[in-house]
Amino acid sequence: METWWWQAFSDLMMPLDCAGCGEHGTRLCRRCLLEVGGGAARPVRPCPAPAGLPAVRAAVPYQGAARALLLAHKERGALWLARVLGGVLASVVRASSPAGHEARMGRVLLVPVPSAPRAVRSRGHDPVRRMAFCAAAELRRAGIEARAAPLLRQGRRVSDQSGLDARGRAANVAGALRVVPGGGAVLAQGRVVLVDDLMTTGATLAEAARAVRKSWEEDNWTCGPGLTQGRSDGCRTGLRGSRGARLPRAAVVASSPSSFEINRN
Repeated sequence: METWWWQAFSDLMMPLDCAGCGEHGTRLCRRCLLEVGGGAARPVRPCPAPAGLPAVRAAVPYQGAARALLLAHKERGALWLARVLGGVLASVVRASSPAGHEARMGRVLLVPVPSAPRAVRSRGHDPVRRMAFCAAAELRRAGIEARAAPLLRQGRRVSDQSGLDARGRAANVAGALRVVPGGGAVLAQGRVVLVDDLMTTGATLAEAARAVRKSWEEDNWTCGPGLTQGRSDGCRTGLRGSRGARLPRAAVVASSPSSFEINRN
């Protein structure tokens, strides 16, 4: 089995082809770069949407160059793409700021959806975690206080999602994620944005949001006034808790094409 370092060495030594379209002579052509990162992030929503799914924004539909680049990074060890995709993810996070006012974002915590431990072992890396750190660095370069907070873990084994429908995926991941001990106190220190590379049915993001809410309730509810909780769509409610955090929003690089159609005016 090839390890991540051999993949990286191969990237340097072998002839270059665009990871998005295969054009010879460059690792990533301008056309593919613009296709994946040249547009404005938009709200997306699958249909049906699982209960508890937070407000989600995505950069592009999961097709064409976006699909090729995400697969190259995740499955084929193109680790250099983490910075490119992290930059795209950062632009989506910035688009999720209140009314587009980045100065009002405050401290941002990017919480990556974790890969299954067996997938990490097989691939040699956790692609979303890697992208989250690159996205946080890009946000800091833009003057936004941001950090990656990989606080979610799988609490039980889940099956491969690829052959499951929306209902099957929701059942497969229900209750599967947890926040590490003490993570709720960290989550209360800023605006939480769940990050992933791709949304299809939304089941995994809904489960991640459930785990975050549960951790907040357990670790922060009795810590004093200040936490303004919100609905799963990111809007505020009247519930009060502690430390000024909000229920999460979510940002992904790509989403199913149909989820963009649902949100078209």
